[in-house]
Amino acid sequence: MTTVINVPPSLDDQSFEQVLEQLTAVPADEKLLVDARHCRWASPYGLTALLTLAQTRAERPSLAVPEGEDTVGYWARTDFFRHADELYELHGSVPKRTGGDSRVLPEVTPVARSEDVHEVVERIQQKAQQILATELNLDAKATVGFAMTLSEICQNIVEHAGRGGWVAVQAYTWKKRLGRRVVQIAVCDAGIGFRNSLEGAPGRVRDDRWDDGAALEAAVIRGVSRFRDPGRGQGLSGVRRYCGRWEGKLSIRSGTARIALVPKWDEDVPLEEDLSPFPGAQVQVTIPERAAAKE
Repeated sequence: MTTVINVPPSLDDQSFEQVLEQLTAVPADEKLLVDARHCRWASPYGLTALLTLAQTRAERPSLAVPEGEDTVGYWARTDFFRHADELYELHGSVPKRTGGDSRVLPEVTPVARSEDVHEVVERIQQKAQQILATELNLDAKATVGFAMTLSEICQNIVEHAGRGGWVAVQAYTWKKRLGRRVVQIAVCDAGIGFRNSLEGAPGRVRDDRWDDGAALEAAVIRGVSRFRDPGRGQGLSGVRRYCGRWEGKLSIRSGTARIALVPKWDEDVPLEEDLSPFPGAQVQVTIPERAAAKE
């Protein structure tokens, strides 16, 4: 028996929940067909989360690729299909990759070791400086922090996930929610997640409530780390400061909960619990164009 999971027309961090809701009752060893034929757009989060989904299955799933020429072409330019081909049985017409896309910085990239993180950061620095300044109207200080933010959330995979993950960065106009240019970083893995990582953290307060939501609050709001060494595991604090300085948004999903540091321009909720379970951690950072530039 094959279970069909339908991918929504627009795939991002919010609509990916529809995918997970369909997946909840499906055993990990059951044959799966992820039907993306009618998907017209996907954010960096959507693409990396699809790859992560395949890592959670005991049996190699199938993926029906988008039918839209522009969509499937863009997915190819992001290098999504090169990685998906190792995880899925692909069905449909997959174009050959013909070159990069100016909106993608960098392409979808696997991260498993510290060396992978350094390579991603080096590839993005020069291009990021140009885009942050010319498209988002941010000053040069934003570039240094952007590279740090990218490095820290990628390093989270290396130190906490227990297995490899994926990173993608993209610049585009976010018409649906903001009406401005944004740069988004998405980092997804199917590892042990925040709760399991922090089980033995020295700063953890032991009480009756210890679940995925409590673990996210401990890590993101209170800066709790599983490391005893001073300075270790404090990368999320730097990411929070960077997002606060540039009116950015940070959201992290792990297990059955999702926490968000919500700027004024967004209407997301700070904490969602009792979501459909999904292993590991999925992180998204959104940095918008400076609003003053529109005046």
